Amino acid sequence: MREIDLEEYMRSEPHELSVDERDALRLALPSLTIQPVAGTDGAYHLTPGSIVGAVEIESLSVIVRPKIGIPQLLSLVCYAMSKFRPQPELFDYPQHYGLPDVLALAFVSAARRAFPNGLLHGYRTEEEALNTVRGRIRFDEQVRRRFGVAPPVEVRYDEFTEDILANQLVKAAAYRLARMRLRFPAARSRLAWVADMVDSVSLMTFMPNAVPEVRFDRLNEHYREVVSLSRLILRHSAFESGRGNVRASGFLIDINAVFQEFVTEALRQALGVSSRQFRERPIPSLDEGNRVHLRPDLTWWDGTSCIFVGDAKYKNVSTDPVPNSDLYQLLAYVTALDLPGGLLIYAKGEADVSAYRSRYSGKRLEVAALDLSGTLDEALHRVRHLANGVKQLSAEAKARQLVA
Repeated sequence: MREIDLEEYMRSEPHELSVDERDALRLALPSLTIQPVAGTDGAYHLTPGSIVGAVEIESLSVIVRPKIGIPQLLSLVCYAMSKFRPQPELFDYPQHYGLPDVLALAFVSAARRAFPNGLLHGYRTEEEALNTVRGRIRFDEQVRRRFGVAPPVEVRYDEFTEDILANQLVKAAAYRLARMRLRFPAARSRLAWVADMVDSVSLMTFMPNAVPEVRFDRLNEHYREVVSLSRLILRHSAFESGRGNVRASGFLIDINAVFQEFVTEALRQALGVSSRQFRERPIPSLDEGNRVHLRPDLTWWDGTSCIFVGDAKYKNVSTDPVPNSDLYQLLAYVTALDLPGGLLIYAKGEADVSAYRSRYSGKRLEVAALDLSGTLDEALHRVRHLANGVKQLSAEAKARQLVA
């Protein structure tokens, strides 16, 4: 199999691609820039965008590595999705491993820690027709379906079984990973052990945008790690597309979305507020005719009043100027909400916090850059520093609302 290794936002050396491979890559990775090499026929420079992971197209395997490193990326995703803080060693594998292989090995390690005494069991409600009574008789269904005649008897009962949601998520994730062409034999062989452990569990299909959550308590807390990884795999590994006879599949993560989700969750925890108070939410229209609709990434609500607004953007502002369009967007938010100011949070580097003040209206547009490098705890510490600025903006908004 031909292998191409790329790095986020870095232009590659020339690579030979067939027309079908080129078109399939464009469909699979919309953020990938494919530029023909001058003076050649079929050679291209490849420049990935913010989507990282792995794509497989027949005999071609393409890996896109994140700049912040795979361990840090997966830690951010776990925290954003499940409020789960993995141990640093969970994703500590050689740098040349691709994202699917690292995730597969971490998934197996988590499963081994979750299954020391076998699979978790729980109660599941069943409804069926039996020749003997078990549990409670469903009298309405007995009359409707059986005209009151028995047997069979329509019953409802709770069964103590291993075929519960947590195990179903693990099995579905193991199945998804097994369908990928993992590069390293150790990842494939260890994955087979997980498949054997959950062999008796039902194989369910979970859509990427509707992967259910599991509620944890003292009885199933030891499953949190493996369930969190299972949900991550199911959300990002269902990709499959194609054009003509060429099919593409893989595991992809959009760091733009991860950054927004991480900033939202981390700020919410730092501020000590609920998801109902601090989240992405539509705000009043900018115009009186309600035709200019606005939906910022970050809003903080005190009852029916919004006391903070902001946006999280995965862009580099340490060397490039802040795009005018982003400032216009933030200005529209604070104007629509009649707030004294708002905050733009970018990823990258250690750029100093800066601010712009709108002429005539006096609205303050603050800009901050969040460095994602290092460990998860280090990134969360930097978010807590950002939270102080959010608190200051919200305090100003409250004071202004009291005066009004």
